[in-house]
Amino acid sequence: MKKLVAYITSSYPENSFTIDLASSLAEAGADYLELGIPFSDPVADGPVIEAANLKALQNGFKIDDLFSISKEIAPIINTLWMGYFNPFYHKGIENFITKAKEFGLKGFIIPDLPHEEAIAYKALFNEANLALIDFVAPTDSNKRVEKIVQDAKEFIYMVAYAGITGSGKNEDLDELIKNVKQNSSTPLFIGFGVNTKNAKEKVKNVDGVIVGSEFVKVLLQDNLNYTQKIQEIASKAKEIKEKINS
Repeated sequence: MKKLVAYITSSYPENSFTIDLASSLAEAGADYLELGIPFSDPVADGPVIEAANLKALQNGFKIDDLFSISKEIAPIINTLWMGYFNPFYHKGIENFITKAKEFGLKGFIIPDLPHEEAIAYKALFNEANLALIDFVAPTDSNKRVEKIVQDAKEFIYMVAYAGITGSGKNEDLDELIKNVKQNSSTPLFIGFGVNTKNAKEKVKNVDGVIVGSEFVKVLLQDNLNYTQKIQEIASKAKEIKEKINS
């Protein structure tokens, strides 16, 4: 069965909402939750996720909020922390790894930590039995892809195009997919620009999809109350899960 990874922004609008939403996403069929850590300069994210990041920070988000939320949701759904390297570096990557192991997380997604620099931290993650998710992109050479995927764990994150999330570009990924599959048996998931309309097409030849902006758009709709937001996002997740497996 093809997998769905759902990205949401931690603590927006508030902690209890994030916990309730995570539970509803699990019930709707999401296989993983990518819990975004609000950051002031989310360089890989488009305007939708950037807006949610800034609103969460304006609401007073603290790393302790992430920890309290994660403790509640990790037993419910396979959870990964998605964040930029700056907070991990300043607050100590070892501290985050210890907490992640304690809560039962699956791993970390750090989009601005290149593979060559991530190697220095891989031993820490391996010792804690946590994945540091590897990225591959259409701009990577075949040789570089081979190096990236050789020890990949949990899943490989294939960036659908060069740019930011949510912009919906299209690139020919056949050669990249073939190269990954030849060099790794780790599941390959596609992210960037996946939504309810294109998920079925995007998932061809890969093992799952990663969806973010499609869900976060709903978080930003001020005309909806909390219950309506959760219902709308869960409905989208259910639709995507059904489409990628039909």
